[in-house]
Amino acid sequence: MLGDVLLITDLHKKAADSLYKYLLEKRNSKKKGYRFIVAISGESGAGKSELSHSLALLLKKEGMRVKILHTDNYYRIPPNERMAWRKKNGVDKVGFKEYDWKLLNRNIKEFKEGREALMPCVDIVSKQTDKLITKFSDIDILVVDGLYAIKIKDIDLRIYINLTYHETKLNRGFRGKEENDDFRFQVLEMEHRNMVELKPKADLLINKDYEVEEVKIS
Repeated sequence: MLGDVLLITDLHKKAADSLYKYLLEKRNSKKKGYRFIVAISGESGAGKSELSHSLALLLKKEGMRVKILHTDNYYRIPPNERMAWRKKNGVDKVGFKEYDWKLLNRNIKEFKEGREALMPCVDIVSKQTDKLITKFSDIDILVVDGLYAIKIKDIDLRIYINLTYHETKLNRGFRGKEENDDFRFQVLEMEHRNMVELKPKADLLINKDYEVEEVKIS
């Protein structure tokens, strides 16, 4: 998202360093030239964008060509209309169906095929949705971040930041994307319920200390 404010800390960098080792091991198991996709999910304020950028910068430093795709750019309702739409239609409408999954999956397919893609890009300042042309033939790894990113089918490594919106209140306040009024907290609670359903899809969890934990299959 254009104009987003990132608060990258040493914790994000530490987690990215650990994730890099898992990613490299899994990527090396693929054939040469394989286009690898990482997804990072978590609740509002958990640090998805900060972790995505920290990981992307580390991958770039190691000689890999990386692109970050923010799923917040794929909301069906424009940012300047979304809160009014939610209030009109009810908080129970908050969730997966708010996104244009057809477009998102098409852009991911274009990455896998190394083609040029026309992608949405939200400008936080103007609250407009612009169009971005990306040449995926030059990209080795796609990092997808967003609430429901690990829901996407063609993902090679799924990462979940295991923090609830109660624990990320301070981060949300600093970012200042939306007002934290009563309705906003209803939205956060609905998103929390949706995230609880998605959490089992993760390969790796990031705990509250930003340490990486492997998901144990029972």
